[in-house]
Amino acid sequence: MKETLRYQNLGLYLRMMKYLKPYWLVFVISLISMSLAASTEPAFTTLMKPLVDKGFVDKDNSTIAWVPMAIVVLFLVRGVTSFINEYATSWLAGKLVLSLRKEMFERLVRMPVSFYQNNQSAHLISKMTYDSGLVTDAGFNVITVTIKDGIQVVGLIGVMFYTDWQLSLICLTVFPMVAVCIRVVSKRLRRLSTLGQQQMATMTQVLSEVIDCEKVVKIYGGEEREIARFDAAAQSIRRNFIKQTAAISSNTSVTQFIIALALSFILYFATMRAQQNVLTAGAFMTFLTSMTMLFAPIKRITNISQSLQRGLSAAESVFSFLDQNIEEDDGRVAIKSVVGHLEFDQVSFSYLNAERQALRNVSFTVQPGETVALVGASGSGKTTLASLIPRFYSPTSGVIRLDGIALNELILTDLRSHIALVSQEVLLFNDTVAANIAYSRQGEVSEEDIVAAARAANAMEFIENLPDGLNTVIGENGSSLSGGQRQRLAIARAILKNAPILILDEATSALDTQSERLVQGALDKLMMNRTTLVIAHRLSTIENADRIVVMNQGEVAEIGTHASLIARDGIYANLHRLQFKDIPS
Repeated sequence: MKETLRYQNLGLYLRMMKYLKPYWLVFVISLISMSLAASTEPAFTTLMKPLVDKGFVDKDNSTIAWVPMAIVVLFLVRGVTSFINEYATSWLAGKLVLSLRKEMFERLVRMPVSFYQNNQSAHLISKMTYDSGLVTDAGFNVITVTIKDGIQVVGLIGVMFYTDWQLSLICLTVFPMVAVCIRVVSKRLRRLSTLGQQQMATMTQVLSEVIDCEKVVKIYGGEEREIARFDAAAQSIRRNFIKQTAAISSNTSVTQFIIALALSFILYFATMRAQQNVLTAGAFMTFLTSMTMLFAPIKRITNISQSLQRGLSAAESVFSFLDQNIEEDDGRVAIKSVVGHLEFDQVSFSYLNAERQALRNVSFTVQPGETVALVGASGSGKTTLASLIPRFYSPTSGVIRLDGIALNELILTDLRSHIALVSQEVLLFNDTVAANIAYSRQGEVSEEDIVAAARAANAMEFIENLPDGLNTVIGENGSSLSGGQRQRLAIARAILKNAPILILDEATSALDTQSERLVQGALDKLMMNRTTLVIAHRLSTIENADRIVVMNQGEVAEIGTHASLIARDGIYANLHRLQFKDIPS
């Protein structure tokens, strides 16, 4: 188990280092400057012996002259190399985080729809922002401490052995005890770091939900409850931080106490050796300076386990995300133009861990340019069926064909380039009106094309009244616009895409009568000469559809025109009566 964990940690570390391969020259410069800066400390301690013995005791003028100059040169070298090292390390750390975040985001946008449904957005955001930033703790703090402080420790110990090997042996008894302390604390810090990342994701989730649902919080008086949730999440992070600090502090205290014991023995024996004229005053100063200078790098080395474990835990989180499978695309057939003939052939579909099939043996065809409406009770499979067309999901069995070609044989980007979607839930970006309309064709269309699409969507009347017209920034998800205005922007976006296949998912169900009239007028223009699937809640909006497919518990129950289905007096006729029973004739 221990060996497995050790290999996992090594694997994580080596994988992090691969991201620095393109910048190996900067990395080498950083290592060289780091090594030079570290070597100045042992060099400084060696100057203590001639300074004391020759300068203070023997009053040698030449020594009094060159030792101070040597100290100035040493610290000049240290200052320059430390600057180069810190700048290069910072640059590399930034590149590492940038590369990780870029790769994570590229993978995020290529994840299947099911991934977003099974993962909380706050946890994903936490991985992208918090965890990716912590990776540098393992990537660079460890390198800096291991190399820079390691060179200092080795150099200072070397000076100590050269000065007096017997006193130095006493120091060596300290390191095994320090190593045991580090090993015990490291395990606890790894567990606490992993828990801390989970707690940070939970707090991010609470924040995200309160921001997204602020109206619900206000109208239902949930302020105190949300404050309590946030306080609980923040308190858990605080407690975790205290536990980490306590573990580090206890480790440091124990380590320093062990060093202090060693120091007391060393001072005693050094005094005894000085009385026997074995150890000169200068040699003792060199030894004592080297030993006291050891405290700082040893302290950093003992504390490095926190950065290492926190960084490795973050790296594990980041790489577990990067190792997940992106959206499958096995299609090899490129399709640049589409007639718009859709065929559903014995299509069945089941969601993961669902008790029953969402779709069962669905078969029907949609002719090019035909408008087919999907109606039925909630949960009947309407939206699921429409989601199979752009391959948000793939059928469990059966096949869907576009112009005679199975959808899974088509290159995914090609397929989706021929599909436009307008849904009840309008999703807009915190950008200008023009950028939202031209989202699928930014840089390809002129302002005149954007205006034409907006006019066709009955949107120019309100766009012209905005402060900056098409250049008005509409806020997060179009928060500065009404529901009808947002919907018309979504329609304008679909018009400008000019795709031959159109999916309308209850595009008018959440609108008032006046907005619905404007939106429906825009939709009528959008649907012209396009193969259209309409998911309808209000049956009055699809009475003129070429055909109506009635869904019931995942199956096709009826197919026909509005008039023929009313005459049949089946499920559709019953739904129609329920919707219009309160309307006076």
